[in-house]
Amino acid sequence: MKDIEDLIQKAVELQNNGLVTGQIADELNVSRETVVWLLTRSKKEEITPAPKDISVNWNSIGKSAKRLHNISLALCDMVLETLEKINAEVDVVVGVAANGIPLASMIAYELGADLAIYHRKGQESIHAGHKGTISRNFGSVAGKNCIIVDDVITTGSTSMEVIERLREMDAKPRLVVVLVDKKGADMIANIPIQSLVRVVRVD
Repeated sequence: MKDIEDLIQKAVELQNNGLVTGQIADELNVSRETVVWLLTRSKKEEITPAPKDISVNWNSIGKSAKRLHNISLALCDMVLETLEKINAEVDVVVGVAANGIPLASMIAYELGADLAIYHRKGQESIHAGHKGTISRNFGSVAGKNCIIVDDVITTGSTSMEVIERLREMDAKPRLVVVLVDKKGADMIANIPIQSLVRVVRVD
């Protein structure tokens, strides 16, 4: 129960610091539904049943550049193996802000590819047509083979958003690679998913 109380406290602190639900979900590596549940529970309101979710804390990796580098090498190995199987190349590594960026930059370096950064659309945006964007300060994706790098897949909505946006920009998404896959799918929008760890819930 202490772990849940810790998550509630962290969610409340992040909300008090101005983060919105989607940002808190990214920071805690849980779904948005779980964030709502945590915040509701913190207010001692009538509590709905807890969502089926798993919190992933990879701080022991994230705080060490050496560990990030070693993890990126393992991810590169998986990327190269998968690209060989599907007979594809990589021109650009797309890091999903914010947690995918450190891994993406190291993977791009190892693969000799360009680096692009994807800023997600705001989940709480009042603009229905608002879309995420590729930062102009980094690599271009138009007409290029891309791999997408993030830390965790929970529902797959972020990966789907990035894939759709890349296709709209005439890019060619080839692979999604993450540290942890909580969704448990092999493909998303016909793009293969590779992860170092796959979490499978047994009910």
